Amino acid sequence: MIDRLTDLRAGPDQDKDSEDGSERGVATKVRPKTKKPSMWRVILMNDDYTPMEFVTSILMGIFKKTSEEATAIMLSVHQKGVGTCGVYTFEVAETKVAQVMDAAKRGQHPLQCTLEKE
Repeated sequence: MIDRLTDLRAGPDQDKDSEDGSERGVATKVRPKTKKPSMWRVILMNDDYTPMEFVTSILMGIFKKTSEEATAIMLSVHQKGVGTCGVYTFEVAETKVAQVMDAAKRGQHPLQCTLEKE
């Protein structure tokens, strides 16, 4: 009877040896840390033939940029030779590059688009 009272007074939070010698406690499952995906920058490259209006329309249509954002990126492409359209996970970036290349081909423009790891 004394052993039983001692167990009750110890409370549920304290681990005590049970009658069979094993310990009581809460089992916890360790979860592995999830790694963040690599990010990729989508880049447009300047050429001497693709109209600025076409580049702006690509930026607004595919990359969902506002007119002001699209114009700023287009001017960067025109003046510096390259412009960043956005930063995405690999699958999204790859899809956006393919969409730009398809649109350029349909419009018969030599616009080039690529991606690079951030």
